[in-house]
Amino acid sequence: MSNCIFCKIIDKKIPARIIYEDEHALAFEDVNPQAPVHALVIPKKHIPTIMDIGEEDGSLISHLITVANKIAKNKGIAERGFRIVTNCNPESGQTVYHIHLHILGGRRMHWPPG
Repeated sequence: MSNCIFCKIIDKKIPARIIYEDEHALAFEDVNPQAPVHALVIPKKHIPTIMDIGEEDGSLISHLITVANKIAKNKGIAERGFRIVTNCNPESGQTVYHIHLHILGGRRMHWPPG
């Protein structure tokens, strides 16, 4: 999608602090961190919201979780605990319409989240 900021990051048209990349996914540090560790994991396939995920995307979604786990281990938050968050549509707080996982850790998380 030509105006999607995450697609532009994938295409290297916008800089990001990339911490992981393979043929299906990209992960980078959040520019507005909400925790000591705050990274985003995105698929290279443009999917606007989680409501747009199709049955054919099952292995891709599983891969995003695997990438999130690798990042949690690499950042040293896997054993203490971390949160994976995804938002869908405006009332959830979604502002970029390209699915993404927020990996948050390095501090105690509270419930309910907000």
